[in-house]
This record gives sequence, structure tokens and C-alpha cells, in this order.
Amino acid sequence: MLISDSTPHGLPLDAQSILALAARSMFQLFSSISQGMFLVDRTGRIVWVNEGYKRFLPALGFSSVDQFVGHMVEEVIPNTQMRRVLETGEAFLIDLLTNRAGTFVVSRIPLRDEGGGDVIGAIGIVLFDHPETTLQPLISKFALLHRDLDDARRELASQRLQSSSGQRQSKYTFASFVGTSPAAVEVKRQARRAAQTTSPVLLLGETGTGKELLAHAIHASSSRARGPFISVNIAAVPDTLLEAEFFGVAPGAYTGADRKGRDGKFKLADGGTLFLDEIGDMPQALQAKLLRALQEGEIEPLGSNKVIPFDARLIAATSRDLAALVREGKFREDLFYRLNVLPIKVPPLRERRSDIPALLEVLGEEMALRSGDRQPELAPDALALLSAQTWRGNIRELRNVLEQAVMRSDSLNISRAQFEEVLRESGVEHIAPAALADFDAAEGSASDPLRPLAEQVAQVERRAIAAAMAATGGNKLAASRLLGISRAKLYERLDNPVSK
Repeated sequence: MLISDSTPHGLPLDAQSILALAARSMFQLFSSISQGMFLVDRTGRIVWVNEGYKRFLPALGFSSVDQFVGHMVEEVIPNTQMRRVLETGEAFLIDLLTNRAGTFVVSRIPLRDEGGGDVIGAIGIVLFDHPETTLQPLISKFALLHRDLDDARRELASQRLQSSSGQRQSKYTFASFVGTSPAAVEVKRQARRAAQTTSPVLLLGETGTGKELLAHAIHASSSRARGPFISVNIAAVPDTLLEAEFFGVAPGAYTGADRKGRDGKFKLADGGTLFLDEIGDMPQALQAKLLRALQEGEIEPLGSNKVIPFDARLIAATSRDLAALVREGKFREDLFYRLNVLPIKVPPLRERRSDIPALLEVLGEEMALRSGDRQPELAPDALALLSAQTWRGNIRELRNVLEQAVMRSDSLNISRAQFEEVLRESGVEHIAPAALADFDAAEGSASDPLRPLAEQVAQVERRAIAAAMAATGGNKLAASRLLGISRAKLYERLDNPVSK
């Protein structure tokens, strides 16, 4: 930007006048519509501030403009990047600045001489002084994407570490927990907070909701991420072997025992995380020993009189109601309180239906990677059907139905009818909401050749949008994906529905 009314040589007089007028107009426009503006010279010294910027001066420690003007910019505006603009000549059109005056969305633009060459100063513009409210949707989305990117990077680093060291590591991060519904975002928020502590975590939820995945993610985001991640499914180990599985076996502890002994899961998890899945199925005789190990931080291998200290963070999970088991006398109350420090309820799939299209996309990608074929494509009414189901088996059941439909189909374009057949034959509770029934009715009425074609198309469109909105719980982004249109187009249709 030029600060004089002159323009580069060689332009006609009328062009010079227009350019000079534009420069003045733009300067006045920025000064009037911005929250504040100031100028610095080529040395970085503040030479001018407009009326709007004066309200920030008290927070910066100045009572008047005269006190503020004349200082070097970095001396009076903490965290400013104006010096970089002066040195490089590059503009910062959009940036966030935080200092004791607040958080601002700012622009920084270099000023050049008449020939447009040398930098002779710079303009600082405050675009928004309350970005947390003005730009909250954008900031929230950016923060979520940034966290997911960090999670993905940690997951890749963890996989490389595991392959190089041979040590058991976590397989998933929070980026692996697919979903942007309020329920999914909330459970990830709680899990991220839990990852910053060393207290026991108790994951509660139905089978197939992703409890083990979250356990991996908590470990991967914790200070123990470089340590081992050891998991035990208590329901899958016979009661007689659980004690040895947990605490290990001393050399020659019993006939047939390994002469070298064998480390238990607690010892293997030393320095990392121990994940106990289906803790509600633990035998009562072992519950007391587990409680003691957690309280004392030491274990005693089977057949040994020697105690071994361990340092492992505990994450437990169950699909059972532990509080009810305590009342029934089937689970120790003291162990329950020891585990129930940071309880996190993982929502079932029916409570986050708007995540189903994204989950199906990820599951389809996994199938394509395994088979080497292209990803299956689902018709919009098929997505609506799947989004409407109760899914008692949650994500595990959803994956099973998708795989069955793909295996039965001669092509990778899967229709609603094919999914309905799989649901019926699998004995899955099949729920077709009223919105889907309306969709069918619309298709039937639209096929009436005695009505105008435009009227039939309009009715089908309205019914399809209603079905998608119902199937996704009103989530417009998910509904637009179901329909295969942009979100802007969906908003347009909702605001201006086609006349009947």
C-alpha cells in the first residue's frame, strides 16, 4: 500500500488520480470499520493511532495517545509481529494476537514508497476484538481439526516406535474415535482431560461403543505414551488363570510351571498403562487382591513370597452396571470406589445417529484397504435406513451389517433393499421411521403420470430432505452428506422450499 497520493511513474494522469483516490478511500474505510488502527514508521516507531484504537491504551498501560505515540511497537504491544512485517515486507492479512489487552483478530500491512519498492512503515489493524464470540464456530472447528491432526501425528509416531522397539503400544488416538455429534465431542473432551491425569479411569458403556479404542487414545495422549499399553479381557480368561495372568508366576511355582517364571500383566505394564476390559466379570476372590495391588503399588507373583513394585496407570471398562453389582454384593464396594475416580460414559450409537454416515465411510475405507477393492458406495435412502436403526451391538454390529451387504452384492453400489434383506435375515431389530415411510409414499405418489412432473419432483425432494433430517437428528451437515448435496444447498432448500 502506498501512503502518498502519488503513483508509480508511467501511468496516465487520470489513472494516477484514480489510484490516489482509491488509496485514500481504502485507508479511510479501514480506519472507520476496524476496531482500531495504528501506523509505525520504517524503524518500528508508532507515529499515529485512530480514535478506535484509543480504547485499548489503558489495558496496555497508557492514559493518553501522547504517551503511547513515539514508542517502539514491540515495547508497548506485547507479542506483536510488526517488526517481522517491516523486515520482510510481507503482509499478515489474518492473524490472532493475544496480550494483556485481550485476544484480537488483526491484519498487518506494509507501506511502501512511491515506486512500490522500499518498505517505509506498516499499518496495524484490529479487525475483531472479541473473536471468541464473533468467530467462535470457526475457532472451534479449527481447534478440533488441530487436535485431530495432533492425534494422528501421535498415532503415526506410536506405530513407528512400536515397529522399531517391539514393545506393545496403543493402536489408536482420539482421531480414531469418529464422530462430531455433541455426544461424541463430549466423550472425547472428557477422555482428553483424563489423559492429563494419572488417576484410574472407568469407561462405562454398552458393548461395541468403542471403550477399548478410547483406552488406547487416553494412553497415547498421556505422559506414559512411550510406555507399554497392556490389555486384559477378564471375560475371556478362565477364572483359574486370572491370578497368574495378572500377577505372574514364580519359577517352579507348581508342576509344569516355567522354570524361568513368567511376568504378569501388571509387571509388563510397568511404566505404562494397564487396561482391564470387562472388569465387572472379575471373580470376587480376585477383587481383593486387585484392590491391594492398586493401594500398595506392588504385586506378589503366584508361588512367590517376594513383593514386586510396579508403576502402571489403570484404565478399566465394563458394559455392566457396577453400582448395581455392588448393591447385589457381587462387586466389592471399596474396589468400585477405587476404580470410579474418573468415570466416562461412552454413548451408544443410537444416541449419536448423526455420526453414522461418517462411521460408514471409515468402515468402508477399512474394507477397501483389506480387500484391495474400491470403497463401497451407499445410496442416500440406504444411509437414512442405517441411521434410523437402534444398533444394540453398536459399531461392531454396524460393521457386521455393512460387511454382509457388501459380500452379498454383485457391485459396490449398495441399495436400501439390500440392507433391509441383511437386517431381516440377521434378526436385527429393523426400525423404519415415519420419515422413511413418507419417503416411500412420496416416491409412490410422484410416479403418478397424471400430475405435472415439476410437482412430483418437488414432493420427492421435500420428502427426501425430511427423511434425511429425521435420520440424522436434525444435523444439517450429516443430512447434506446423506443427500449428496452441499450444506449451502440444503440451507437454501430449507429456507426456500419448492412450492407444492
